[in-house]
Amino acid sequence: MCGRYALHAHPDVIALQFALSAPPEFKPRYNIAPSTDILIVREDKEHGRLGDLYRWGLIPGWAKDPSTGNKMANARGETVAEKPSFRAAFKRWRCLVPASGFFEWRAVAGKKQPYYIRPKGDELFGLAGITELWNGPDGPLHTVSLITTEPNELMREIHDRMPVIVPREDYGAWLDPGNQDVAKLKAFIQSNPANQMEAYPVSKAVSYARNEGAELIAPLEEV
Repeated sequence: MCGRYALHAHPDVIALQFALSAPPEFKPRYNIAPSTDILIVREDKEHGRLGDLYRWGLIPGWAKDPSTGNKMANARGETVAEKPSFRAAFKRWRCLVPASGFFEWRAVAGKKQPYYIRPKGDELFGLAGITELWNGPDGPLHTVSLITTEPNELMREIHDRMPVIVPREDYGAWLDPGNQDVAKLKAFIQSNPANQMEAYPVSKAVSYARNEGAELIAPLEEV
């Protein structure tokens, strides 16, 4: 799974890397958790690529209760194209979620030690996501889920899942709403090569969603 990540890149850098029509409006965050509004990038036929804030935790359009989203922060890549909750979104409403790094917890001596993980040398990358529109009693709500897959060799030492990272050269094909070939879309669901990533232990303070700040991604000297 992917239950926490960080995004602290400058809006202009995000706009440049994701070819947005305008810099997005958001605050740098170092401990982004589900059930909060997160920055997503989507393709709009009329306006090009846009950066919007969507609620993290996908609520299918047919759901009666918004609490459904609490269990759908992630979508398993192996079943995302077939599962009723996700298949329409995967085929038609894909997005990218800009990230500076993500967190995962490893069992160490009976305790959970958080690690900060990212592609080597990259201060910004795109996670694969799917979106939905839920029409509730208080009006429409846009939601998003991150797609996860099997871990690479690096991640396997930490956790049994990892988020799908979309290569920069594939942004266009992934975001294209006209690209509805499920077989080709499933080819994007793969783990990033381990030799292109790095992971290091960080403070356990990140385990509490209320905590924020750059100190949460600072490497620990000892575990």
